Amino acid sequence: MKAAAFALIAMLAWSPPAAAQLDRISNRDAVAALRTALEKGSRAAVESLGRTDGFFGNEQVRIPLPESLQRAEGLLRRLGMGRYADELVLTMNRAAEAAVPEAKTLLVGAVKKMSVEDAKGILTGGDTAGTAYFRRTTEVQLRARFLPIVSKATARVKLAEKYSEYADKGARFGLVSKEDANLDAYVTQKALDGLFLVMAEEEKKIRQDPVGSASSIIRKVFGALR
Repeated sequence: MKAAAFALIAMLAWSPPAAAQLDRISNRDAVAALRTALEKGSRAAVESLGRTDGFFGNEQVRIPLPESLQRAEGLLRRLGMGRYADELVLTMNRAAEAAVPEAKTLLVGAVKKMSVEDAKGILTGGDTAGTAYFRRTTEVQLRARFLPIVSKATARVKLAEKYSEYADKGARFGLVSKEDANLDAYVTQKALDGLFLVMAEEEKKIRQDPVGSASSIIRKVFGALR
């Protein structure tokens, strides 16, 4: 996949025929193609992650214990706290799954606000340029939307208390770092990272196989770049 991505970037940067074809595509078509492609990819990512086992059942985005707690995990399991570790992991992932559907409205809004300059830059900007645009324009708002949903999900099962007990024991041995103390912030950031990762994968699929897309406008514009 890396080789294909590098090949695409090189083609966009150096191939006069591809550049000429892009120049012949109207601004209206370029923007329409990008909006269609990015909305398609973002909806697919949200639907994939915003359901039961969307995070927990996907090793690529499954949220683990914070790194410092992972280092403490073996010792804490020996202290009889293995059940808490398992509950923490499951509930963190369930919280992320509950938060992700909230992204749909903001992502669609970002697509609608895209300028012609944004569209042209994304078209020629590499295999995940659209995802980078989403991250740049929506991450702050998404974090604000996700955090209260994550907090509500963790509070429902008193996860904060379980986490505190678990983390406090690790801290006694100097194994839990200060930055891992805020569980909700940690889960929120991991949910965002997972969402953008899956969005990037969806974007790559569309770029690498525009003919396989159901949309004629995507085939027209992205096909001209191949």
